[in-house]
Amino acid sequence: MPITASAHRDGPARTPVSARPAPSRRWRLLAFLAAAVLLAGGLWGAWWFLVASHQIQTDNAYVGADTAAVTPLISGSVAKVLVAETQVVKAGQPLILLDPADATIARDQARAALGQAERQVRGIFANDLALGAQVAARQAAVAQADAQILSAQGDLDRASTDLQRRQALAASGAVSGDELTSAQNHFSTAKAALTAAQAARTAALANRGAAEGSRSVNTAMISGADIDHNPDVLAAKARLDAADLALARTVIAAPIDGVVAKKSVQLGQMVEPGTVAMQIVPTGQVFVDANFKEVQLSRVKVGQPVTLTSDLYGRDVTFHGKVRGLSGGTGAAFSLIPAQNASGNWIKIVQRLPVRVALDPADVAAHPLRVGLSMRATIDVAEGARSRSIDHP
Repeated sequence: MPITASAHRDGPARTPVSARPAPSRRWRLLAFLAAAVLLAGGLWGAWWFLVASHQIQTDNAYVGADTAAVTPLISGSVAKVLVAETQVVKAGQPLILLDPADATIARDQARAALGQAERQVRGIFANDLALGAQVAARQAAVAQADAQILSAQGDLDRASTDLQRRQALAASGAVSGDELTSAQNHFSTAKAALTAAQAARTAALANRGAAEGSRSVNTAMISGADIDHNPDVLAAKARLDAADLALARTVIAAPIDGVVAKKSVQLGQMVEPGTVAMQIVPTGQVFVDANFKEVQLSRVKVGQPVTLTSDLYGRDVTFHGKVRGLSGGTGAAFSLIPAQNASGNWIKIVQRLPVRVALDPADVAAHPLRVGLSMRATIDVAEGARSRSIDHP
């Protein structure tokens, strides 16, 4: 029966055998895909074994610095504030001026007290010379009294001899009664004169002792030191130095190089010692605290190299550093209210321990950082601990 046109139109379409894909080509495509997957897996495994397995990283890292608090050391009223927030300052640069009126008056009073102390000590030195002369005069008086005693003793001896002679002659009538009486009177006078000379010597000795005592007291006040090193003068000098120091402290200077932050002092404010007026952040001496999980820290050692990137500069800028040390405890342990895991229900939470990273000063100088910026830190734990570390400028 002949095939009609309708039969060709209504029957199913048949694909020519030449248009079907060859089974060998399909297998080649699958084999190529499998080889690509295996190659990618091998490359990833090699990368993990050679690189990733020797590195630990975290993005829980932040820039820190040992900031300096600017505090007045004396009380006073703020006369001038010479810097503003975010201003870069150098060490020794004046930041705040306090009213110097009270300190100036105290300095002038201390200077006058020093002059008075020096004059008093000079007077003591001069008085020592006068007391020495007085002692010499009292010694001369003692010598004079000794001479008077010798003279009186001689007169008494002569008077006694004369009296004895006349008494011997009076029995024979060779000496009159008047002569005997006169000899007796002369003897009594000579004896009284000796007694008076001895009393005068006693008084002279007492006067010499008093003069020597006064000089000893005066000498004790100046012995062992000249005028400049006398204790009273040194004490007055110390008070003057303290007054000068208080006056110098009316100018509050920057303790380190850095950037002004947290400025809280205002013109006219009355400040007291210990009041924090502002903070100085040393941008050239920053570090990074990277908070790694406790399960990552088994191979971390001091001195291992660290590479870091900052969200501020992106991944195109790489910072280099060294592990300087590990914190003594986790953040939870040092929190204001530490967790009490021994009471109630408990859920284990992986803790993080801060790792201090010292940055290369050259990197920080080329790309300055600020405290609190986020960082990504990667430690190469394949290298052992090394003794050297990055030195801060």
